[in-house]
Amino acid sequence: MKYTTLSNTNIKVSKICLGTMTFGNQNTEADAHDQLNYALSKGVNFIDTAEMYAVPPSAATCGKTEEYIGSWFAKNKNREEIVLASKIAGPNRGMDWIRDDLSYSPKILRLALEHSLKRLQTDYIDLYQLHWPERNVNIFGQRNYVHDTNEKWQDNFESILSVLKDFVQEGKIRHVGLSNETPYGVMKFLEASKTGLPRMQTIQNPYSLLNRTYEYGLSEISMRENIGLLAYSPLAFGTLSGKYLEDKNTVGRVSLFPRYSRYSSEQATKAIAKYVAIAKKHNISATHLALAFVNQQPFVTSNIIGATKMSQLQENIESIHVDLSEEILTEIEAVHSLNPNPGP
Repeated sequence: MKYTTLSNTNIKVSKICLGTMTFGNQNTEADAHDQLNYALSKGVNFIDTAEMYAVPPSAATCGKTEEYIGSWFAKNKNREEIVLASKIAGPNRGMDWIRDDLSYSPKILRLALEHSLKRLQTDYIDLYQLHWPERNVNIFGQRNYVHDTNEKWQDNFESILSVLKDFVQEGKIRHVGLSNETPYGVMKFLEASKTGLPRMQTIQNPYSLLNRTYEYGLSEISMRENIGLLAYSPLAFGTLSGKYLEDKNTVGRVSLFPRYSRYSSEQATKAIAKYVAIAKKHNISATHLALAFVNQQPFVTSNIIGATKMSQLQENIESIHVDLSEEILTEIEAVHSLNPNPGP
């Protein structure tokens, strides 16, 4: 395994992070524990979860993922071996089964954190993230920002950080981060932290061969402001493995849950076919091509992989040993230049 550190901290994290959102839906508790055991045995010490998981989100599975991780901690007594990240859900996603109030108010921030700590059976979370902004932004497949003149949101960057500072001082969280955030939001939070408030250390956003929109502004912020990317969906819902090219109905998230279709457009499928061809030409798996590309980006702190089968998990973790040559990277750029970001 290769390791980096969370920005501006001395916390060592594996370059591969185990994403857990399938725990509680596609994966049973026993499956979850097997995955966690295997990942740890391969040097993965970084786990990412969220209060809203499992995915697809529902009232029946909300919180299950954290519960499964918590039962694993309780069974193995190994909490100190893991760097644990979780997230609080925000508004605007229609998930009223989580709470009636999904704001980032002081009361709700504390309530959500306490519930996560209880499910996770731990006294602290290493990295506590805001899952998405409260304000209106373009996320989850939306290309462009459309301003809402009737938006009720008001600037509360400093007040959120003030509450998070209390949690840090209480020892309930160690560091804070963002998810599904825009350049505007990142810079506003960084500006607010200069008054002695906690600094956002990471950004968890989508990044893959099909979605490199992070490079439009956020990657510069990552490099200049030292706030690392935790890349999610690096295989674009598994489409970049190439498995759906041969059989669109092959068992997986895309076929099981039709709502997850943003990486399955005609343009995306054409790009996937070209990336698969590059992998075949150089005698590596399409999965390794896609994941190694993410692993090698200088602004990436950790690459969040996920799997439903142990064989998938094994292949994903092994990508850390793959280094893409300049020739391969040049071929990737040629495909990207002709068909950029077909799956935002």
